[in-house]
Amino acid sequence: MKQLVIILAFITVSVFSFAQSIDKIINKAEVERIEKVLSADDMQGRLSGTPGNEKAAAFIASEFKKAGLQTTKGADNYLQHFTMVKTQVSSSNVVLDNNKLSNDNFVAVSPQHILQVTEKSDYATVNVKAGDNFFAVISNVLDAEKNTIVWVDTSFTKVFSRLKRLSARYQFATHPNLLFVLTAAKPTTYRLEVAQEVAETKLMNVVGILPGKSKPNEFVIFSGHYDHLGIETDPKKIAGTDSIYNGANDDAAGTTAVIMLAKYFKALNNNERTIVFAAFTAEELGGFGSQYFSKQFDPAQVMAMFNIEMIGTESNWGKNSAYITGYEKTDMGKILEKNLTGTNFKFYPDPYVKEQLFYRSDNATLARLGVPAHTISTSKMDNEPNYHKLSDEIGTLDMANMAEIIKAIAISSKTIIQGTDTPSRVNTADLK
Repeated sequence: MKQLVIILAFITVSVFSFAQSIDKIINKAEVERIEKVLSADDMQGRLSGTPGNEKAAAFIASEFKKAGLQTTKGADNYLQHFTMVKTQVSSSNVVLDNNKLSNDNFVAVSPQHILQVTEKSDYATVNVKAGDNFFAVISNVLDAEKNTIVWVDTSFTKVFSRLKRLSARYQFATHPNLLFVLTAAKPTTYRLEVAQEVAETKLMNVVGILPGKSKPNEFVIFSGHYDHLGIETDPKKIAGTDSIYNGANDDAAGTTAVIMLAKYFKALNNNERTIVFAAFTAEELGGFGSQYFSKQFDPAQVMAMFNIEMIGTESNWGKNSAYITGYEKTDMGKILEKNLTGTNFKFYPDPYVKEQLFYRSDNATLARLGVPAHTISTSKMDNEPNYHKLSDEIGTLDMANMAEIIKAIAISSKTIIQGTDTPSRVNTADLK
């Protein structure tokens, strides 16, 4: 009986000590400190490629350094640089079997200044035939890593024009050349000549590492995006004198969580798997930061990804709750719930399935490769009054509730970080 009392007393003291330690690191005051910096007016809305975005990246890097994180292998700082480009065709000459093609029947998606392609060039070719699933074929081509010409049957004339939008979007500077040609038949001979104006934008993610003790080649990722929408220039949309999209909830809140989790897990210093802490840029431009980041990993070595997006307001169920996108696609949610047993916090499946949030946030790239990568959020997507508005400011956030959400993420992830639980993989066949 005495032994039982001693054991129960030890458990009680351990739980109390654990609660004290986590509260000391993850608390309302620390949430507010970080949020105030990231969502301040002098960050100028953190638009990717702007001085405000760079200032935010420098702040996050300084917090990673204070936490004692390591940089990625071979890097001398926490900034993960990459380049995006925007292009505009200045001239083109497309000749198929000695017949010049109208520019309306040709689209180039390429980061190059000059393209000169003939049937002798080392390009893969893809045919989109009448009756094919046009968008399915095009989607596969966009994921290709080789220069490719796509011959599109004229039965798709009406939807072909949508490809023009692709050429106007940002592209990675290392993106392969993709050429789409609308034609009734694949030509025997062809010459495709394109000249483009190319504008480069230098971007950066912020990445810190906490090496695992016994399983260093198994990775658990905590992430959020730190970029936002910048400064409004349309006088009709400016609210009084306020023209800055501060993005306090979207997603300074998620970035705040990543910083605090980095400090917490470094203080524990008992992670068996390697933990990667990432703050992405260019989410608002199309998720390019997370796409670049994801390419640096073998997906088979990524055991789980906790992407944190907009946790600054109460969820649909009130305080001490959040939802997990793609909940049904792996058993990761069940593992998190098990680890929260005895707490007053609850994770729920995503209630906004029509919004396709699982495919729209920074978890998507790794999820499509089979990684149990999910986004944790509280945003009421059917009624979030400040989403993408000038009013998304720090005064609209519940700092105390944010701290509880971050604690819940820390506690619920413990067995995954320790390597005693490994979430099931996403069935990639279900994503096609």
